[in-house]
Amino acid sequence: MAAIKPNCDGCSDFVHGDLKELDHVDVILVSATDGGGEWKSARREILVAPELMNELGIRSAPYYVLIDPLRSSVITEGALMSPAQVASEIGRYLDA
Repeated sequence: MAAIKPNCDGCSDFVHGDLKELDHVDVILVSATDGGGEWKSARREILVAPELMNELGIRSAPYYVLIDPLRSSVITEGALMSPAQVASEIGRYLDA
């Protein structure tokens, strides 16, 4: 899951890019706001869910969490800068 916000350089590739580096995982984009119209041109759906961000302890975007769906738990998390950076950081958890 990637927490995004409008007018964010680190979020732009997640909102408007193809995310080839992350083809092997399901990427869910979440925002605390409706994006002020920016989400209308997004390449994928953006879930506006500030309550989900609060539940996961995400205080601000850009941020990512890798969630284990079988255990319903966070495996790792970090700052969101680019798809390649996130793919690199989560790779060791997916190979285990």
